[in-house]
Amino acid sequence: MGRTALVTGASSGIGKATAAALAARGFRVLGTSRDPESLKPEQRADGVEYLPLDLGDDASIESLAPALAGVDVLINNAGESQSGPIEELPGEALRRIFQVNVLGPVRLTQLALPGMRERGYGRVVMVGSMLASFPLAYRSSYVASKAAIKGFSNGARHELTPFGVWLTTVEPGSIATGISERRTKYIGAGSPYREDFGRMLAALDRNERAGITAEKVAATIVSAVEAARPKARYAVGSNAPAVFALRRLLPGGVVERIVHRRHDLSR
Repeated sequence: MGRTALVTGASSGIGKATAAALAARGFRVLGTSRDPESLKPEQRADGVEYLPLDLGDDASIESLAPALAGVDVLINNAGESQSGPIEELPGEALRRIFQVNVLGPVRLTQLALPGMRERGYGRVVMVGSMLASFPLAYRSSYVASKAAIKGFSNGARHELTPFGVWLTTVEPGSIATGISERRTKYIGAGSPYREDFGRMLAALDRNERAGITAEKVAATIVSAVEAARPKARYAVGSNAPAVFALRRLLPGGVVERIVHRRHDLSR
């Protein structure tokens, strides 16, 4: 095939599964990790070359410029999952999630696009979240970051398609990847939101444990990469076809109540 793909966050979950799937299909795959030298054998996908990347560090992002110049496929998967009532989210936490989930991936995309455009072929996949389409209380910072990255992808699609470069967003629903153990949480000791927040988190963890596998999301990402004309959005998991159809048919307030009841929030 002769194509080169770069997958961020390739040492676990969706990133690792995607890197392995692309390597199995003949791509040369570069995977990123904050500290590749510390990865255990089970954290490495077969056939993947690992590079260091910290999306919170601009210098780390820029250091990937030489590699990105030769990349045909960029999977912006790495990110942070964050929860907390909007009233209590620290400014530094907000700045970090937008740096890691939005500004970092956009900059990686900017570094990859010139080479893709000149070669007349490119695929950029933003791994978003169905929460960008179905917002959830106490997840506002995460929802906003995923909505922002989808906005960049949707807005820039037409700029690049004349050059054979396609931008798309894959929106997973609940995924059983253990992300609940890594989610950052911000809630005050005496917070008036604590009881509601706790119910939401317990439901979120429960739904994720029952979610689809990372390999199923990876298969959707590979389908988007290999499509002749990738769609703007692919959704997978959480009964995506049915729930997106319902969103088109039902009033917005009804959809909001359904989302919140699924997470044990009655209001």
